[in-house]
Order: sequence, then C-alpha cells, then structure tokens
Amino acid sequence: MSDAPAPSSGRRAAAFGFIFVSAVACAISIGIMVPVLPNLLKQFNGGDTAAAADWIVIFNVFGGLASFFAGPVLGLMSDRFGRRPVLLISIGGLGLDFLFMAFAPSLSWLFVGRLISGATAGVFSTANAYVADVTAPENRARAFGWMGAAFTVGFLAGPAIGGYLGDINLRLPFLASAALTLVNALYGYFVVPESLAPEKRTTHFDLRRANPLGSLRLLNSHHELLPLAAVSFLNQLANMVWPSVFVLYAGYRFHWTPGLTGGFMAGVSIAGVLVQSFVVGPFAKRFGERACMITGAALPVIGLAWVSYAPNGWLYLIGVPFNAFWQLLNPGLQGLMTRRVGPSEQGQLQGANQSLMGISSVIGPLIYGLSFAWTVRHPELRLPGLPFILASFTMAACLSFAVWSGYHAQAHAMREAAK
Repeated sequence: MSDAPAPSSGRRAAAFGFIFVSAVACAISIGIMVPVLPNLLKQFNGGDTAAAADWIVIFNVFGGLASFFAGPVLGLMSDRFGRRPVLLISIGGLGLDFLFMAFAPSLSWLFVGRLISGATAGVFSTANAYVADVTAPENRARAFGWMGAAFTVGFLAGPAIGGYLGDINLRLPFLASAALTLVNALYGYFVVPESLAPEKRTTHFDLRRANPLGSLRLLNSHHELLPLAAVSFLNQLANMVWPSVFVLYAGYRFHWTPGLTGGFMAGVSIAGVLVQSFVVGPFAKRFGERACMITGAALPVIGLAWVSYAPNGWLYLIGVPFNAFWQLLNPGLQGLMTRRVGPSEQGQLQGANQSLMGISSVIGPLIYGLSFAWTVRHPELRLPGLPFILASFTMAACLSFAVWSGYHAQAHAMREAAK
C-alpha cells in the first residue's frame, strides 16, 4: 500500500500503519469524553438540559472558529515542514484541552480548553495528508476507509470507557483521555517517522495562503474540487448533529445514563467499523470512488430521518444500518479529492478541508443545538427529533452535490476531448 520515499540513513520508512495507530489513540481519547462532557456542562448548569445544550453551542461555535482560522496554517506548515511536527502540535493541544476539562473549576476554564483544542485541531487532517503521502492513488479510498475505521474504533471503545468512568466520577474520563493523549504524543515523537520527503515539500511558507480565504482558493483552482468541497462541507455539517445533541437527546428522550449512552454508542460503532474495514475497499474497487461517495450520501438521508422518528432505543436500531453506510462517503470523497492535487499541496488541501469543518462546527451547533434547546423548552410541540430532521435535509443536499460532481467531471472530460 505504501509508496513512501526512502528514509534517510537510520530512519524507518513512513508507512500507513504508523499513522493508523496514532489516529486510533486520538479517536479513543476523544471518544472517552464524548458521553461525559454534555453531562458535565449540565452539572455546571444545575441540571438544566436546555442550558447545557446552549453551552454546547457556544463551545462548538468558538472551537469551530478557532479551527477555521488555524486549519490553513497547520496545513501549510505540514506542506513546508512535514507532517510529523504538525501532528505533535495537534496532539499536544488536544491533551491540554483534556486537562482543562479534568480540572476546570468553571465554565470559563472549559471554554479556554476548547479554544486551545480548536486552534490545534489538525490531527485527522494531518493524518489524511500522511495517508496521501504513503499510499498510491488507486489505493487511497481503501486506505481512507481504514482511517475512518480508526476513528470509529475510537468511538467503539472510547464512549464505553468514558461512560463507565463517568458513572464513577464525571472528571475521571478526562484524566484518562489526557493520559492516553500523552502516550500518543510520546509515540509520535519517538516512533512515527516523517512521510513527506524534503524534496516534495513547498519551498517557502506563503502567508497569503495561510488564511481561510487563501486556503479555500485551492478548491477553485483544480478541476472538480469545488463541487467535491461542497459535498465535504455538507457532509461535515450533517455530522455535527451527533456531537451537538445526541447525548442530551438520548438522555432527554430515552432517559439513558452516561454509561448506557456510551455503551450504545460503542455498539452502534461496530456497524461503522465493519463497513469501513470490509465494505469500503471492495465497494470502491468494484464500483469506483464516485459510487462510494454517492451511496454514502444517500443512505443517511433515510437513517437520520428514522432517528428523528424512533420513539425508543429499540426502534432506533432500525436506522443503524442506514447510518453505518454513511462511512462509504468520506473514503470515496477523499480518494477523489487527493487525486486532484500534487504531493506538495496535500497539506493545503487538508487544511482547506479543516477550514470547511471549522465552518460546519460553527453553523452546525447553531442549527442543531439551538433547535434542540427550543424543542426542550416547548415540549407541547413534541418535536425532540427536529435536529435529526434538519440533518436529513442537509444530507439530501449533500447527495445532490455528489451526483452533480459526476456530471461536472463528465462535462469537463468532454470539453478536454473536444480541444
């Protein structure tokens, strides 16, 4: 799978396995805190679910803004100085955030931790650039599927651990996440090799591109990147429904404890791991990256609509297979996008994607968090699933752009053939 450059004397060759292990560790550490943070916010607000939802909106919006502005800088840094130093910076910022959450005496301290985490949130975007460095283009969809599996494995083990520890003490999961992040940082420093050879790096750090607008211009400078970027943005926007409201939604509608919520999230993640590990590669090989992307955009439209309707946890399970096949979207999308830029632009591409994620992290909580808080404050309307209805409509728009990108590519090919 690897076509990494030869290492210098005494250095191990960069390979997919190195970054996969680091991504799994990061995902687990994030997963540990997922079922607990909303309940910590709820505790700070005297048990008020709607107020906790409001604070999740605030945290995600400002964390997203920090990521929006920092993403291009981190992406360009990885193209200029290599993936490894940016990976270490990002892991360090994540660890600081966990420590803030573990010891914060007030909401303002939690807020500072979120800003630090948002400003250094380059773990997975840098990991994607690393994958593009060490993987041949025809194998990237499969490799990105495994990277998605790494993230899902984290949300398989992490929430179960976090829910269990959170039932003991709400601060304990954050200490566990901080400890795991420290181990990951040591692994990155002593074990993970650099993937981008010096001769493939950009020759200088261009400040004009080290901003969101400069980074996003890249998406309009290569054939088909712009419609694919629209797919990426809408996909990320729809995905924001889960961190924005799911834990509070499950507690409000199904009366689940943190432990039960974490266990349920772990169980649902198994379906995602199976799709990413055993379906993405064969599907992309048989039908192509574009079909992978379109199928992954179509099925969540049904899955999210079902989540909004399900009156109890058992019926909720019907929607799990539809949402599991969501995991087809990103590997196909990343495979298509990374083919359209050169080795020295992979970091900038992932920085642009991170900026899009930052924008979605600002807009998503405003849509889903505030709509959920509104439904909680107006129980007579009986619309607790409203955020998931809105996410379903978002994925319908995403599907439209995924299909349109194919027509766009076909039209471009015809224009090129006519020249």
